[in-house]
Amino acid sequence: MDYFNSLTATSVVVIIAFPLLFLFSFLWLSRRNTNSKKTVPEAGGAWPIIGHLRLLGGPQPPQISLANLADKYGRMFTIKLGVRRALVVSNWEIAKECLTIHDKALATRPKAVAMELLSYNHAMIATAPYGTYWRQMRKFIIIELLSNHRLNLLKHVRESEVNTSLQQLYQLWNKKKSSNSDKVLVEMKRWFRDVTLNVILMMVVGKRIPNSYEGVETVEWKKSVDEFFELGAKFVTADAFPFLRWLDIGGEEKRMKKVSKELDQLVEGWLREHKEKIAENEANSEEDFMGVMLTKLRDVEEHDANTINKATNLSLVLGGEDTTSITMTWALALLLNNRDALNKVQQELDSHVGKDKLLVTESDAKNLVYLQAIIKETLRLYPAAPLSVTHEAIEDYTVNGYNISAGTWLIFNLHKIHRDPHIWTNPNEFRPERFMATHKDFDVRGQNFELIPFGSGRRMCLGVSFALQVLQLTLANVLHWFEFETRHQTKQSICVKHQD
Repeated sequence: MDYFNSLTATSVVVIIAFPLLFLFSFLWLSRRNTNSKKTVPEAGGAWPIIGHLRLLGGPQPPQISLANLADKYGRMFTIKLGVRRALVVSNWEIAKECLTIHDKALATRPKAVAMELLSYNHAMIATAPYGTYWRQMRKFIIIELLSNHRLNLLKHVRESEVNTSLQQLYQLWNKKKSSNSDKVLVEMKRWFRDVTLNVILMMVVGKRIPNSYEGVETVEWKKSVDEFFELGAKFVTADAFPFLRWLDIGGEEKRMKKVSKELDQLVEGWLREHKEKIAENEANSEEDFMGVMLTKLRDVEEHDANTINKATNLSLVLGGEDTTSITMTWALALLLNNRDALNKVQQELDSHVGKDKLLVTESDAKNLVYLQAIIKETLRLYPAAPLSVTHEAIEDYTVNGYNISAGTWLIFNLHKIHRDPHIWTNPNEFRPERFMATHKDFDVRGQNFELIPFGSGRRMCLGVSFALQVLQLTLANVLHWFEFETRHQTKQSICVKHQD
């Protein structure tokens, strides 16, 4: 009996102890496995609930704030944006690993509120999620508009529009110059925007608009464009806290819907005009891109053909106009503040083009090596998007030894990557000569990850060749035609005089 009691007690202890021992072992092994999976350090300074949002919404540009965090937390770190988590990469080697080995895993875009409302529910190629629709549209755009073959066929359009814009600038100078001075104050930022917009419009929809000094309608149209870029870059409350979207805190969604409607009415007018011309058999033998899309596109599962046409053409116009004109504005500003470089590029123009030749052609621009170095250096110092367009992880992946979960956003801080002192001597200085010496083999087409202003991999900018052509052609001509001076204490305004 005593033996039985003893056996029973022992059995009870074993029955109880074994599961506890198993549970302890499981938890210990799980913790060990968890510890073996390195997680990316999170930047300090996060507030409860909102995370790091306050650091990105202050007076300092977000790329600078994130660059300062990189100095403290290293080449890659995470930040919390409400319920979202984003990985910030500030190193070219890690960027290369992300955009080569893990390119497919990072090929989609976050479904931000702004892009849902402003891009026809993600029908625009830049914001479309990775999948069949995006692949088909990417292929279509490249073949029908942005391939080297198509761009070469449209060379006359670019040269003609640049020539027309130069003539308008010359007429403005001739009209406003006085007997006391041949210098005229001009806002070149506006002029760069006009010429870029007209080049793209002629290629995409076969029309141009008056310059900024003519027509109220044009000004109203550009106001909607300005609002598009302002709102498109916004990280609204609903992005950080999707469950609060119904409140529309700040009224941002209401503004987005208004701008979207205004731009849609504009593009709908373009589409209607093209349909009427096709119906009347007035289509030219050299069709613009919208006309090509009308004849070749069909409805797909995600969007109807008209929506695809409007979304694609609007995205091409807006995307190309903004980034290209910003880069030209920075290039001229840098030259005006670095007179030696300005003198060198003008000497190069005199040598390769000649003072007697009125217009610089794209064939001439290919030989302007120093001008190309100026453009590269401008894109290095001031990429149009200093923080890359955000990627989102489709699946779990490991980069630089760290484990990243699916759904994590990825941001490349190009401002920081392009100014790495281990790669660039005196990284904050404007030195085009570096691209004629130590970095002469560097390109901006996504192969040199130390310099990726257009991105790299599957989601890099499709219009890189077009952008470089317009940058070279426009800057070469404006520097060939005019001499520049900065207005006292005002870098944005310049004085212009025509070269005799």
